[in-house]
Order: sequence, then structure tokens, then C-alpha cells
Amino acid sequence: MAPPSAMNTSRAEEKAIDDWLPITSSRNAKWWYSAFHNVTAMVGAGVLSLPFAMSELGWGPGVAAMIMSWVITLYTLWQMVEMHECVPGRRFDRYHELGQHAFGDKLGLWIVVPQQLVVEVGVCIVYMVTGGKSLKKFHDLVAPPSAPPIRTSYFIVIFGCLHLVLSQLPNFNSISGVSLAAAVMSLSYSTIAWAASLHHHNHNNGAAAGGVDYSLTAATPAGRTFNFLSALGDVAFAYAGHNVVLEIQATIPSTAERPSKGPMWRGVVLAYGVVAVCYLPVAFAGYYVFGNAVDDNVLITLERPAWLIAAANMFVVVHVVGSYQIYAMPVFDMLETFLVKKLRFKPGMPLRLIARSLYVLFTMFVAIAVPFFGGLLGFFGGFAFAPTTYFLPCIMWLSIMKPKRFGLSWCINWFCIIIGVLLSVFAPIGGLRSIIVNAQSYKFFS
Repeated sequence: MAPPSAMNTSRAEEKAIDDWLPITSSRNAKWWYSAFHNVTAMVGAGVLSLPFAMSELGWGPGVAAMIMSWVITLYTLWQMVEMHECVPGRRFDRYHELGQHAFGDKLGLWIVVPQQLVVEVGVCIVYMVTGGKSLKKFHDLVAPPSAPPIRTSYFIVIFGCLHLVLSQLPNFNSISGVSLAAAVMSLSYSTIAWAASLHHHNHNNGAAAGGVDYSLTAATPAGRTFNFLSALGDVAFAYAGHNVVLEIQATIPSTAERPSKGPMWRGVVLAYGVVAVCYLPVAFAGYYVFGNAVDDNVLITLERPAWLIAAANMFVVVHVVGSYQIYAMPVFDMLETFLVKKLRFKPGMPLRLIARSLYVLFTMFVAIAVPFFGGLLGFFGGFAFAPTTYFLPCIMWLSIMKPKRFGLSWCINWFCIIIGVLLSVFAPIGGLRSIIVNAQSYKFFS
């Protein structure tokens, strides 16, 4: 057995590393930090594709999918907040730590980490593409007609350079200003999206100007089925905030008298209120006004008034700046933990500068190489987003909390698991087909 002095030294070293790592370095967040971090993580640019998802689902299934997803994901988010301190005196600061507690050290890592990485790295790449495209759209709207066209790749590089600077902010609390701006912007562009849709509707005297077609666009039953499945993947992608929820909760102080779940839950409820205010009006108003003629980004369908749509695109840029940082932070944490604890690198500024910059450059390179990443979303949405959001928390809850068999909690969890598994199996099929159908028009490095 190691002498006490050696154990104390190793404990001091562990503590020094924990105080340096981004997730555990600062634990003085207020409850409203969790609110806007959650809004920024949740209300992605995915909200703008919801009217398009509605057009592939139709009114009945579309409304059901939107509302059911909201209820199920709020329930699974509540479970994660509760499980953060389910063992007295211990905090599960990271998703994979909770996974290890539920499934065992080895298996827990293998179940959670690959899925969490697919989600977080996938979101970062999507936001690189979205940020670049929105910058381009803004430029095209405000530049004079004689200005030469600029390729999307250049705008992705501009967007990426901004992240090379921002990614050096050490932890969640240090990005709270960026996150607050992003949360305000998400509310702003969502409001513009549905208000401009309704304005367009009133301006054209409603449906009288040629009528709105609510029929499903695909001509064949197979096409309709696959589009339906792909749209479910888009809806799943819109609710992907669970991958960072434990990491956000880790920043809130906790004592035996006042555990962190109180302030965290207050923040989550506020965030979910904002999610409802952002998602449902955009999805329903966008589909109501344009029917099946809506684009996969509702802001593209709206061309007028130009200044407002330009502003909305700039809001999207500010928002995805914040979202990228929120999703990158747990990746930075995994990266730095691996480099410092496994490969024995010395924690410090040089390590952080090199590791984080390489990650940002990697996501930027993939975004430039694969600018049709949106087609991959339905595919990824089903693969990793559905498990980590819809049913993995339920399986952990059954494993850790052991509710009474056939009791209410047990039944609700199994219902969520069945819905989530169906989503994970079927949504990627729809996404994969849309990738294959559009593959002819895809150009790498376009």
C-alpha cells in the first residue's frame, strides 16, 4: 500500500488537474446561467428546418411529433438533472461518468462516449456550415448587385477563424456572455421567422393568392414513407441538448442542504419554455403559410423584407457562434483529460492552444469538404441524437433508481425507450435515402 504522503500528493495532483479541466474548474454558476446555456444548446439552427419537417409529416403526425418530442425530452432531461447527484457526496459531472455508474466502468464508456462524440462533433460541423452559409446569405442580401460572388468556403473560413479565438475561453462560466447573446439571438430569429411568415400570409391575402398546398410532396408511397422517416430525424435533431446537460450542471455549486438540482431544474424549465416559444410557432406558422413549398430553411423561403431577413441571418450567425462553443466544451474536456491523465502532458496554456485549435481546424476542414452536411443530419439525428436524448437517460434511470416493476415510473420509461429505439432505427433509413437520392448533385469542396 502506498504511504499516506504519496497518496496525498497524488490527490493534490488530481485536484490540480480537475481545477484546470474546463468542466470542473469553476463551480460558481447561477441558476440563470443554466437557463441560457440550455437555450443555446437546445434551440439550434435546426428550428429553421421544422416547417420543412412538418411538410413531410403532414398536419396530424407533424403536430404529434413536435409536442411528443417536447414532452419526452423534458422528462428525460429532468431524469438527468435528478441523477447528477444520485449518490450522496458524489457528482456525475459528465455524461459518461453517469454511464459508467449505470453500466460499469468499461461498458459505460463504450456506450456513452462514441454517441456523445458523434453528437457534439456532428453539431460543431453542422454549425460551421450553417454559420458560413448564413454569413454568405447576409453578404448576398446587403452587397450591391455588381459585387462579385464569393464562395461559401471563404465564409466558413471566416467563421472558423472566430472560433480559433473563442475556443481559448477556459470553461463554461467564461462563455456565459457569448451564450447569453446566442440565447437572445435564437429567440430573435425564431420570432422573425414566424412573424415574417404570417406577414407574408397577410400581405398576399392569405391562401387566396393561389392557395396553399398541404399535400405531401413525394409522388410515390415509398418516397412519402422515406421522407416521413427523414423528417422524424430532423425533429430528433432539434432536441439535442441532453448531451451537455450534466456538464452544465457541474458548474453550479452544490451542498447537502442545497443540491445543484434545484437551481438547475429552474433553469431547465425556463429554457424549455423558451424552446416551446421558439419551436412551435416557427414549425406551425411556417407550414401554415407556405405548405409544401417551404424550403429546408424557412429564412430562405422568405425573401422580403430584405433588411429583416439579412438581420435574421446575422442573428443565426451570432447564435451558432454560442452553440458551437457550448457543444465544443465537453469535447475539449475529453481531449484535455485524455492528454493530461493518459498521455501525461503538462496542463497549461500551450497544450490548450494546440489541442483546441486543431479541433476547430478539423471541424472547419470537414465543413468545407462536405457542405451538404444537412443531408447527413437526418442520418445522424437518428443514430446518436435519439439514443442520448430519448432513451439512454431512461435506461440509466431503470438501472440506477430501480423503480417498481409495472409502476408508473417503470411504464413511462419503457414507453420512452420503445419510442426512442423506433426513432433510432427508422430515422437513419430516411436520412440515408435522402443522401443517396441527392448524391448526384453533391460536390465536395464546393
